Amino acid sequence: MQILLVEDEPKIREVLIAYLRNEGWNVDFTPNGLEAVEMFSNRPYDLVILDLMLEGMPGEEVCRTIRQTSTVPIVMLTSKSRESDTIEGLKLGADDYIFKPFRVKEVIARIHALLRRVKAFVPEKQKTSVLTFDKGRLVLDMEAKTLLVRGVHANLTSTEFKLLTVFVDKPGKIFSRLDLSHQVLGYRFHGDSRSIDTHVKNLRKKIEEDTKEPKYILTMVGEGYKFTAEADKKE
Repeated sequence: MQILLVEDEPKIREVLIAYLRNEGWNVDFTPNGLEAVEMFSNRPYDLVILDLMLEGMPGEEVCRTIRQTSTVPIVMLTSKSRESDTIEGLKLGADDYIFKPFRVKEVIARIHALLRRVKAFVPEKQKTSVLTFDKGRLVLDMEAKTLLVRGVHANLTSTEFKLLTVFVDKPGKIFSRLDLSHQVLGYRFHGDSRSIDTHVKNLRKKIEEDTKEPKYILTMVGEGYKFTAEADKKE
């Protein structure tokens, strides 16, 4: 696996590089946001680990730029610990958000959890990798990891794609936020579950015609969320 590490604190960067390479992963690194964007445009990466306080270009802008062309998994590392900062990072398209100071072993564990969930997820009960919903308005290709919404490609992040696959595997089932954290993020959150709410909100923006009156992903007050569309029947 090829990782791009964007971190401007030398000590943190050196420790992360050592641990990442110990996992058998290849690591390119830079402390500069502008250079990170250039490196990403010139070489394929399987994962980006991104600090926010950077030289050249803020990490938020780096994330936004990458998301314009790629769904590569992005893990944000930051000393910004306010809830609003976390939500903003997830809105920009980050898949995970880790606060400084952190234990490096936890970072590695979170990366492994992220990698598990970005692998192709094909429900066993489905005999085809292409599923359509609502008379073809939604077309989900599980193998290619793509989604067409009314004929237009939706640029889903890896987390949004996994979230959608969990929903479509059991339409009508009410998923609690803790259940979604476990199935989608690979671990259970302790305390606030706003990150799942943010991922759901981002997904709704990409599949719903009216996010204020969602048709496909409904909020069940006090319980969680459910997906309402059944897969189209094959004729």
